[in-house]
This record gives sequence, structure tokens and C-alpha cells, in this order.
Amino acid sequence: MALFVAVHDTGSFSAAARQLAMSPSAVSRAMGRIEARLGVRLVLRSTRALTFTAEGQAYLRAARRILADLDEAEQEIADSGVPRGRLRVSAALAHGRLCVVPLLGAFVRRYPHILVDLALSDSLVDVAGGEADVAIRFGPLPDSTLTARKLGESGRVIVASPGYLARHGTPASPEDLHGHNCLNFNFRRAEPLWPFRREGVDFALSVHGNIEANNGETLGELAQAGVGIARVGAFSVAAQIADGRLVPVLEAFNPGDVEQISAVFVGGASVPARVRVFVDYLVGNL
Repeated sequence: MALFVAVHDTGSFSAAARQLAMSPSAVSRAMGRIEARLGVRLVLRSTRALTFTAEGQAYLRAARRILADLDEAEQEIADSGVPRGRLRVSAALAHGRLCVVPLLGAFVRRYPHILVDLALSDSLVDVAGGEADVAIRFGPLPDSTLTARKLGESGRVIVASPGYLARHGTPASPEDLHGHNCLNFNFRRAEPLWPFRREGVDFALSVHGNIEANNGETLGELAQAGVGIARVGAFSVAAQIADGRLVPVLEAFNPGDVEQISAVFVGGASVPARVRVFVDYLVGNL
């Protein structure tokens, strides 16, 4: 299984052979034996690249889980259950940089045997498939076999720069946004809808602009530069609001616009100690 994972992660038999101190022919023969034993083709070989079949992807996910469980079992036996080992954490770019990274110093001082492997990206990783041990997610979570723990909530705010508002006017009602350049996210929504509340009635307004981005920090920077109006997580623009570089608008129509923040991981009775203590730490500090 370790050989199969190495072939996938390195992208070739020769690279896996170098990593495992084997010959490429030995790796090729071992892969052939695995496929013969299972009776299915796991990898399609060509002169340019390796392509993993659906069966190969399923075998890879199972292999990662089994190897991780074996590693955790060996570590717990070797060190009486002290949390240790590599902890792969996935977080969104802006939230990770602004909110998660500042917490890591105290965490690793508390758990010096854990190596935190942090990846900041707004792309969703496959936690169930073994691409991360813990992922921090925003908003409603799809039904899955993963365990989720609520870490908190993030308010959302509509902001613009003082310069933009001086040039284009401050919107007094949500409908005024139709005359403004509204900067949007380029994921999740097929149509950009911003939520509002007027006299106790919630409604959503379709807005449009000429720039989209995949993270709130970028949209906040564009708004600060006077490009347009953005609706982003309050945490990503808190500093700019505090020093006046950005101004909240239409707050009287804010419907309590929040997103839940959750930590998702593979649960069950055998949750690795490093995962358990990290999620507990986030719950207590984030």
C-alpha cells in the first residue's frame, strides 16, 4: 500500500523507486502483482503520465486511511498515546492567514511532538480521501460521513472605500446597488445574491460587477483600492474598517448575515490524538 501511495504522489514509477530506494522495474512488478491479486486495472500507463482508474482512486483512499491508522497506532504504542505525528490542516486563504496562523505558535508549544502541515487554499480538499486530516470549512456542510464540530461564526459585511463613495455616492437602500460595481466571489453561487432585511422581511438582491475573486481578502483589497463595493467576511477587513480604509454600508439592512465555521475530519472511535487535540484547541481558541 505504501508503494501504491508513493507511485500516486510522485507521479511515476521511477520517482517512487527513488523515494523507496528500489529499482523502477521492481516498482512496476509490485504494481503488477497488486493488480493481479485484485483482478482489476488500477493504473493506466502511457509514455507521458500515469492515470489512475476509478478502482485505483478507491484503492488509494483506502490505502491512505489504513496507513494513517497504522502510523497512529504505532505512534501511540511507542509514546503512550502522547499526541504526535504529521497533522495536515486545510484552511481558506484569508481566514487561515488572519485567524488560524496566529494560533499555531501556542499550539505547537503545547504539543511539541506534532508537526503541523498547513495548506492555505480556497479549493476544497477531499478529507475522506485522505488529502487532509482536518479542514476548516465555511457555510452549510453537505451530507457526508465526516464528523464536523462548530468553531464559531463569521459575520459578513458590505464595504467600500471612502474614495469610491465620494465618487459614486453612498447607497441608501439595497436597490441602489444596481448602480454600483459590486465585487463578487467566483464560486458557490450560480447567481450573485446578497441577502438583506427590511422591516423584518428577508430578501435577496442580485448584484453585478466586473471583477470576481475566490477569496474575501482579495475582494477587500479591491474595495480598498476604490474598484467597487464588496460583501466579505468581517474578519478579513476588520483592520481596514478600524483605520478607516473601508467603510461598512447598508448596515441597517444587514439580516444578521453570518456563516458557520466548522472543523471537519474523519471521526469514529479511532480519531488520531493529534486530530482530537487540534480540533479541541480550535474550539477553545478560534
